[in-house]
Amino acid sequence: MAKQKVQYEFPMRCQSEILYEYLASGEGLSEWFADEVTEKGDDFYFSWNGGPEEKATLIRYKPESFVRFRWEEDEGTKNFFELSIVIDDITEDLALMVTDFAEEGEEEENRLYWENLIENLRIKLGAA
Repeated sequence: MAKQKVQYEFPMRCQSEILYEYLASGEGLSEWFADEVTEKGDDFYFSWNGGPEEKATLIRYKPESFVRFRWEEDEGTKNFFELSIVIDDITEDLALMVTDFAEEGEEEENRLYWENLIENLRIKLGAA
């Protein structure tokens, strides 16, 4: 079954350079996204609660702008998850845009998952 593309925008109160470090490095991601993240080149290995590692490959990025990962299970598909820093041209307000793919009927569960993750990130950044 094909997954549906979903996007969420989260206002953030922090500097874009600091936020990017939490999105693009294993060390930063292990602060809020997973319990442990190991980086080997463009491959990132995520683990939660001592469980098995899940591999995602960094497939695109632009420094201080966005990172795009593809989970190993999504190889051969167009599915990915992307974390983008968006700055409003007029107000200069900063937001984190999350693009992900969710199974049909699981969009709400996916949204809640990301809301919880981003709340963890805000706490780590002192931007809650």
